[in-house]
Amino acid sequence: MKARVQSFAPLSEPGARVLVLGSMPGIASLQAHQYYAHPRNAFWSVIEALFGIERSLCYDRRCRHLVSHGIALWDVLETCHRPGSLDANIDASSIVVNDFPGFFTEHPAIGKICFNGAAAEKMFLRHALPALPEQAAGLPRIRLPSTSPAHAAMTLEQKIETWRAGLF
Repeated sequence: MKARVQSFAPLSEPGARVLVLGSMPGIASLQAHQYYAHPRNAFWSVIEALFGIERSLCYDRRCRHLVSHGIALWDVLETCHRPGSLDANIDASSIVVNDFPGFFTEHPAIGKICFNGAAAEKMFLRHALPALPEQAAGLPRIRLPSTSPAHAAMTLEQKIETWRAGLF
């Protein structure tokens, strides 16, 4: 039996300008009830380098600072069956996508969608994009390198520079 996993609510404010999407939180994040909680995930290190939000801050403060910079954080999937943390293990027949039409209605200032890795982009294009209204479907989309510890093809410095170019 595969484990059914559930993502988190979005971290956002109505005036958010950029939406950063992952695929589905990994086991460490689900257990901690925090986005990007795995100690080797580079997400909070990248955010620290780009926005000066210290990764040593408590999670709630990091989140508040992130949304104050106009960044919204969410996942493509609301729920799915997945043993372990790897996106490759997601049972495609079990995918339920988050409510993106509702999200974009509540966040009209979003001007760009950034994907934390190829899997998030692929899932969004296949499962979420077809249901979006024209304006949201036409937003610029940028795939950024995954911050997952499983994506070790780039150094942290390379990821930071690529994220800097994509977010700004």
